[in-house]
Amino acid sequence: MLPTTEQALACVRVCQMLSNLYKDIRLFRFDDTTGQVYILAGDELQVIVLSNGIWDFVNEPEL
Repeated sequence: MLPTTEQALACVRVCQMLSNLYKDIRLFRFDDTTGQVYILAGDELQVIVLSNGIWDFVNEPEL
C-alpha cells in the first residue's frame, strides 16, 4: 500500500504548518496496515493524516 496523492499533499501542508510554528518533526511514519500517516512534532504534538487527506490531532494540544 502506498500513500494517496491527497494524503501526500496534506502531509506537506501539515509539515509546513509545523515548521512555521518552529516545531521539530521527530517522527514521520506511514503505516501500510492502516494506510495512515503518523507525525510526531516537538515533544507531544501528534497528527494523523488519513488516506483521503483529512488530518487531525491525536491529542488536542493547547497552542
